[in-house]
Amino acid sequence: MTIDPRDFEYISALVRERTAIVIETGKEYLVESRLARVLRARKIPSLGDLVRALRAAPGHGLCDEVVEAMITSETSFFRDAACFALLRDKLIPERVAARPRGQRLTIWSCACSTGQEPYSLAFLVQELAGRGAGRNVAILATDVSESLLQRARQGVFDQLEVSRGLPAELLQRCFTPSGKCWQVKPQVRALIEFRRLSLAGRWPALPPPGIVLLRNVLIYFDVATRERILERIDGILEPGGCLILGSAETTFKLNSAFARRTDGGAVFYTRRSA
Repeated sequence: MTIDPRDFEYISALVRERTAIVIETGKEYLVESRLARVLRARKIPSLGDLVRALRAAPGHGLCDEVVEAMITSETSFFRDAACFALLRDKLIPERVAARPRGQRLTIWSCACSTGQEPYSLAFLVQELAGRGAGRNVAILATDVSESLLQRARQGVFDQLEVSRGLPAELLQRCFTPSGKCWQVKPQVRALIEFRRLSLAGRWPALPPPGIVLLRNVLIYFDVATRERILERIDGILEPGGCLILGSAETTFKLNSAFARRTDGGAVFYTRRSA
């Protein structure tokens, strides 16, 4: 299957309009591979026929299917062990200790995909609560894809997914068998609020987060969108709060309000004024 350049341009423009994600020239193979399952499910013969259907009915459900198929959803439990060690040993206990008694700490997991990141956070919060350091913590998990959020809310993962980064002890303690899969226990799911939100679109009112995880997300946007997202986070982050990006991401030359910090090999960002 070879994609016509005009069809590639149409798909790229559609995804950028809906999500601000940039699909650069040279990623034609990505469009072909990710849309192959849409073609099969819809029994559409070719990408050219798919684009013609999109042009004929641009507001149809097919458009949502195409955009969601193009969204990168690679994730795993406790992805980047140094990041979660930093959260467990330093950031969450410090943010909890810094607030008045009874005031809730909100941790925001941006672009949560199928939920492995916020559930990993919930496991940490439960562990810290047992030590008296993780009480009154809420986790907000957002994503632009409703289909990914539906999966995340269910908290059901297959054997391959739970084998990627999840310790066996946590699997036994925090999950129950569900057919050939595993489901996160209700008391863990209750720690997380899942909401649909486009980072590049209009944001609803959000509780001021004390910790923001924006990992492996900015790399998919153009510079102007990265700057706008970081500016918005700076505007809602609580005093003394911190931001965590992916290992290949930085605020350098994007937002001067953030200062880079390191701890035990892990990197995070705080406001310079803080």
